[in-house]
Amino acid sequence: MPEAQLEQVAQDLIQRAASAGATAADAVVREADEFSTVVRLGKIESLKEAASKALGLRVFLGARSATSYSSDFSAASLAQLVDRTLEMARVTSEDPASGLADRELLGCYPGDLRLYADDVSLMSTEERIGLARRAEEAALATDPRIRNSEGAWFESSLGKKAYANSRGFVGSYRASYCGVSAAPIAQNGGGMQRDYWYSVARSAAALAAPEAVGRKAAERALRKLGARKVATCRVPVVFDPETAGAFLGHLFEAVRGDAIYRSASFLAGKLGQSVASPNVTVLDDGLRPGGFGSRPFDDEGVPPLVTPIIEEGVLRNYLLNSYAARKLNLRTTGNASRGVAGPPGIGPKNFYLVPGREAPESIIRSVKEGFYVTNLIGFGVNIVSGDYSRGAGGLWIENGELTYPVEEVTIAGSLPEMLNHVAAIGSDLEFRQALASPTLLLDGLTVAGT
Repeated sequence: MPEAQLEQVAQDLIQRAASAGATAADAVVREADEFSTVVRLGKIESLKEAASKALGLRVFLGARSATSYSSDFSAASLAQLVDRTLEMARVTSEDPASGLADRELLGCYPGDLRLYADDVSLMSTEERIGLARRAEEAALATDPRIRNSEGAWFESSLGKKAYANSRGFVGSYRASYCGVSAAPIAQNGGGMQRDYWYSVARSAAALAAPEAVGRKAAERALRKLGARKVATCRVPVVFDPETAGAFLGHLFEAVRGDAIYRSASFLAGKLGQSVASPNVTVLDDGLRPGGFGSRPFDDEGVPPLVTPIIEEGVLRNYLLNSYAARKLNLRTTGNASRGVAGPPGIGPKNFYLVPGREAPESIIRSVKEGFYVTNLIGFGVNIVSGDYSRGAGGLWIENGELTYPVEEVTIAGSLPEMLNHVAAIGSDLEFRQALASPTLLLDGLTVAGT
């Protein structure tokens, strides 16, 4: 369905709601074509192609509101959807903070954010399967100790989205995505280790070669063979970009407006205060071309912008949708994020730690004894108190060199302490998702082992 037609569906739904008595309304309409395949030991284990469409409606009766969704676009179904949603709104409690985005904030970014590439849609099924197969074959050929595989994947998505509201906003955009990954298993004697690697992009042309993906996945699995615990100690900890991104995800949760107005974050009430080392600057950039969090407008029709979260250690902004902004008496940052079901939540655009100038190898060389973290396990993080404790694996650093693999240890500390002990930031920032970080050195965390 063309974007213009999706927009018309959304506008018609808004008009139906207004005619039925809604004082305000908005609608989101989505359509997607998705593909995924898993190849294991050269054989296709799964192959899925799916086309879907759905829409969500939110209606307001003064300060009361309700949402509902449907995948049936027929006139009879939409009429029933409007009636049912209004019935729900009548029995909900009033909430003065609810409502559409303010009219003066609405708009659509006029430039090309490069969210869509035709080459994804032009790939044949055989080409897509072939990328997964090539990744696994490269992994298995890397070393005789790669004797098994959990498989290799290729997936892609082509989507269209339209949004409209009763304040006159209507807009739509297309987005594409594709990715290839491999998860080989290394064996040595009685030991067995698994790891993975992947490449994702908006266009097929921007994907890394599947052979490179497979080899790196194999190398990551091989370097874990012979892993052991270490004695409990307090040492510098280096997070690789993947695990540093997970750490940054905890910061994102702590600056979400809904956590702030509930006083459920250790950063509540800290605007304008120093909360991190002076070398820490974190941005949320909705204008990054091809970014996985970029879009011409958020799910309330507010155009994107670059929001400084932390500038040289000082907390500058929380991330807000319109509801959180009203609760905090602030202005939305354009971070409304919504599926077809439910009201808008708060999501990242391209939320990242600004890179430093040091190469990751230089950061490792600066550590006399410490822990290089390559994977994290569990969810032992309390955003309210800032307490941090997660299982981890990686490599031990001695005299600036990666020496032997480590597993079954726990990293413990607190998020405020960790933010204030950022000793070095790498130059190796790469956007693989909406949250991204370069290599990160934290000076002094407890590594709990034997």
